[in-house]
Amino acid sequence: MDDKLMLMIPGPTPVPEKALTAMGRHPIGHRSGEFSELVAEVFTDLKWLHQTQNDVLVLTASGTGAMEAGIINVLSSGDRVLVGSNGKFGDRWAKVAKAYHLDVQTITAEWGQPLDPEAFREALEADTNKEIKAVILTHSETSSGVLNDLETINRHVKAHGEALIIVDAVTSLGACTVPIDDWGLDVVGSGSQKGYMIPPGLGFISMSDRAWKAYERSNLPRFYFDLGPYRKNAAKNTTPFTPPVNLFFALQASLRMMRAEGLENIFARHDRLKRAAREAVKAMGLPLLGSDDCASPAVTAVAPTSVGAEQIRSVMKKQFDIALAGGQDHLKGKIFRIGHLGFVSDRDLLCAIGSLEATLQSLNAGNEPGAGITAASKILNAG
Repeated sequence: MDDKLMLMIPGPTPVPEKALTAMGRHPIGHRSGEFSELVAEVFTDLKWLHQTQNDVLVLTASGTGAMEAGIINVLSSGDRVLVGSNGKFGDRWAKVAKAYHLDVQTITAEWGQPLDPEAFREALEADTNKEIKAVILTHSETSSGVLNDLETINRHVKAHGEALIIVDAVTSLGACTVPIDDWGLDVVGSGSQKGYMIPPGLGFISMSDRAWKAYERSNLPRFYFDLGPYRKNAAKNTTPFTPPVNLFFALQASLRMMRAEGLENIFARHDRLKRAAREAVKAMGLPLLGSDDCASPAVTAVAPTSVGAEQIRSVMKKQFDIALAGGQDHLKGKIFRIGHLGFVSDRDLLCAIGSLEATLQSLNAGNEPGAGITAASKILNAG
C-alpha cells in the first residue's frame, strides 16, 4: 500500500499533521511584520524548550551546521580542545575541530559505552596552565544509542574555570532534560528533524554570556555562520539571511504542541518508550549494544547475532513499510537502530515491536511469539 511509510529512525522523525499543514501555507515575506510576529513567538518557545534565558539562534542548516557554528564562533586557530568520542558524531566534531586547525585531544570510549567523566576530570585537572579552551561532546550519541553523562562532565569543565563546554544535543534536546541555564552550558547545538518534530533544514544554537565573551576573541574564519549578526537580528525578531519561511510555520506549530504536552510529560514519554523498546528487544532474545544505565531516550541500538541486521531491516521495510536505521562505519551491517524520538507514541512503538516479532519469525530467528509485545506492554501500561 502506498504512502504508509512509518519512520522508526532517529532522524528524520515523524512529522505531525499540524506541522505538515502549517508548512503547506503560502510563503510570506521574511522581512514582513507578520513574519516578525511569528519569529517572536518561536524564539520565546525555543527558550522555554532549551530551559534558558539566552537567545536561541536559528540557522538554515542541519545539526552539523549548528555544531560547526558553535565551534568556530568561540575558538581561535591553535586553541587546545578536548573532544569526547564514543561514536560517529563525536568523531565528527574532532574532524571539524581539526579542519579549523585546533589542537585536538580526544577522550574515547568504545561505541556502545559511555564516555568516562573521570577521564575528563583528569585531563582538565592536569591542565594547570589553563590551555584547554573548550570541551566538545555529544550528549546522546545517535550512532550507538548511548546517553553520555553531560551533567557530571560539565561539572568538571566548570571546575577548570577556563574551558567552555560545547554540546551536541541534536538527539537529546526535546527527548530528555537539557537545563542550559541551571547547568551553565555554554554552547548547545541541535537540529529540527529530531525532537522538534519537523523536517530537516533548521539548526539551533544557544550561547551563554561566557561564550559571547569568547566570540569577541575568536579569530576563526566565518561569514554565513558568524553568530554575531544572528544575535543582532534576533533582537529585532528577524534573521540576517533568507530563512526557510515554511519551516518556521512548521516549527511554530510543533512548539505549540510541545508547550501543550509540557516538558516533564515529553521527557517521561521518551523515557517510557526507551524502556519499553529495550525490554521488548530483550524478550525477543536480541542483544542490545549498550547497557540500560546509559541508554539514550532517542534510539535503541540492537546487535543481532542469529540473523543479519540488514536482513531484519529489509523485511521490516518491504513487508511492513517500517524504516529502521542501520549501523554506521564499523557497525554497518552489525546493528540496527529503533528510533523513538519526537512525534512517536506508545501505539507506534507497539506497531514496530509487533512487526519486528513477525520479521524474526519469518527469518526463523524469533523467540516465543508475543514475548516482545508483552514486555513492552508492561512498561507502557505502568506509565
